[in-house]
Amino acid sequence: MKKQGMFQIGSIVLLSALLTACGDEDTDTEDAAAGEENGDAADGESYDIGVVQYADHPSLDQATEGFKEAIEESGLDVTYDEQNASGDMNVIQTVADTFVGDDVDLIFANATPAAQIMTSSTDDIPVMFTSVTDPEGAELVDSIDAPGGNTTGTMDLHPDAISQSVELMGDELDVETIGMVYNAGEQNSEYQVGIAEEAAEEAGMSVQTATVQTSADVQSAAESLVGNIDAFYIITDNEVVSGLDSVIGVAEDEGLPLFVGELDSVEAGGFAGFGFSYHDIGYVTGEMAIDVLNGEADPETLAVEFPPELELVFNEGAAERMDIEWDDSWDDLADEIINE
Repeated sequence: MKKQGMFQIGSIVLLSALLTACGDEDTDTEDAAAGEENGDAADGESYDIGVVQYADHPSLDQATEGFKEAIEESGLDVTYDEQNASGDMNVIQTVADTFVGDDVDLIFANATPAAQIMTSSTDDIPVMFTSVTDPEGAELVDSIDAPGGNTTGTMDLHPDAISQSVELMGDELDVETIGMVYNAGEQNSEYQVGIAEEAAEEAGMSVQTATVQTSADVQSAAESLVGNIDAFYIITDNEVVSGLDSVIGVAEDEGLPLFVGELDSVEAGGFAGFGFSYHDIGYVTGEMAIDVLNGEADPETLAVEFPPELELVFNEGAAERMDIEWDDSWDDLADEIINE
């Protein structure tokens, strides 16, 4: 009786041990498979992205934030090397050399000068740009629809923005001569001034210009136009927007309307402007980058994207400071009225 009991107990112990061993083996197999799967996913989704922004100003900051937000929402495992050149072309070149030397997986270039240097520095690393006005003229792409190289991205110029701005000045304030301050060294600024001159000529208006090299030159350039113009129009020029407070001061002192080329500049003190969210174009560039990193798209054939629909914003506070008599019809004309 004792022997039988001992045998039964031993059998039970042996059976339990076998079951436990099988369970452990299954668990180990599942853990190994899961680990292998996670390892593969991590290997496939771990990327180094170089981020270079030409200078500090709100629109470019928003574009960078939008880009990173899109990447974060995608779930990709990304490490950023984020650099701001503060408007110094030599710094941009140094950053480009570093990115290429580190063999980053992708470069995000915010603004035309940054995109130009990044593109000229590598033929292999994908370069995704935003805040670029004329990618063809800047020689970043062969064409909007077929970039043809390792660079593509989003533009910051809506096809109708400048012509509608010129039309607004003439129709609403009877402006005859427009004053424009810009950096002649920025290709995108030259391009926009050319469009403005054509639009003004078609409307029976004219444009007078003053050029700058740095933001320190902006105030004197603006002052040089006073007496010869009916309104200022500041486009998306990086140097001039960095020194926008100087133009605002001159416009307020002289009672001249200040039209601007981006919504952040309206909020900063411009009277009116057509624009869109720079966060949105940065976000779209991020979505394009995700497709490139995942192997679902090639910059060579990934068409450049235009910004979304324009919004017209008036700044009632700026109108008062510039001695502009408010027209109640602007309440209906504008998409938004602010008081800053």
